[in-house]
Amino acid sequence: MHVFLTGASGYIGSAVLRALIAHDHTVTAVLRSDEKAARAEEAGATAVVGDLTDLALVARLAEQADAVVHTASAEDVDPDFIATVLTALEGTAKPFVHTGGIFTFGASGAITEASPVAPPALTAWRAANEARVRTSAVRTTVVAPGIVYGNGAGIPTMFVPASDAPTPVRLVGDGTQRWTTVHVDDLAELYVLAVERADQDGYLVAASGHNPTVRELAQAGVEGQARVEGQPGSDGHTGSAVSVVSESADESRARLGTDFADALLLDQAATGAYARSFGWQPSRPPLVEELRNGYRAD
Repeated sequence: MHVFLTGASGYIGSAVLRALIAHDHTVTAVLRSDEKAARAEEAGATAVVGDLTDLALVARLAEQADAVVHTASAEDVDPDFIATVLTALEGTAKPFVHTGGIFTFGASGAITEASPVAPPALTAWRAANEARVRTSAVRTTVVAPGIVYGNGAGIPTMFVPASDAPTPVRLVGDGTQRWTTVHVDDLAELYVLAVERADQDGYLVAASGHNPTVRELAQAGVEGQARVEGQPGSDGHTGSAVSVVSESADESRARLGTDFADALLLDQAATGAYARSFGWQPSRPPLVEELRNGYRAD
């Protein structure tokens, strides 16, 4: 299939690009600079330098493609982009795969595709856009990733101590809340599956089934840094003098910003069982394991 992909230079989008190419799809990607376009072309895409606010360009590329995958979802982009793509694909069997997020469901220990929507302020803007995608007549799928990790990047880097300054690793709140997690390369495989399924009004929670607490993640990050540096602990095994420090919710809000902190303070857990029922098989190591092994960019 010929896929029109947005966000090909981003964390998720670059992984989706690699996965699409690996599955023998052809990809046209819109990038904002010649430098980003060159990297996308090295990965196998046909790159177009432009902007997603150029709706004539978006319409043309959507009409020329067999599928559209939107990983560059943003508050100031989505309303017009979505409307343009839906118009371009209306009356066809071409799939449109849109990116959502796990925060949409608020605090819940058993998140599924049927869970009620209760987004924090950080992602409240997504709700109307997703509703428009899901109620259209186009074959749409919204992929809602958990906390994305892998390749030494993403939100979990906050739990990797700085190698040049052994300062404490701070939790978000007291660290008892759970995070849903998904490896970026497993997530990319789910996007490919969504394209190939070409479902109508699909919604897929992208979760590995591993839902560690924030404290577990922070401790694993400290252990991983110690392992990288080869520091011996008191028991003779690799250890670290870096401590893990909890803080109040208000302290987290002051440090990270209220909206971001409130999203990270949510207690969330999901299995991703529905996505697995269609053949998705997340296989990468859990986030705790990656952190313990030293979380570094490839």
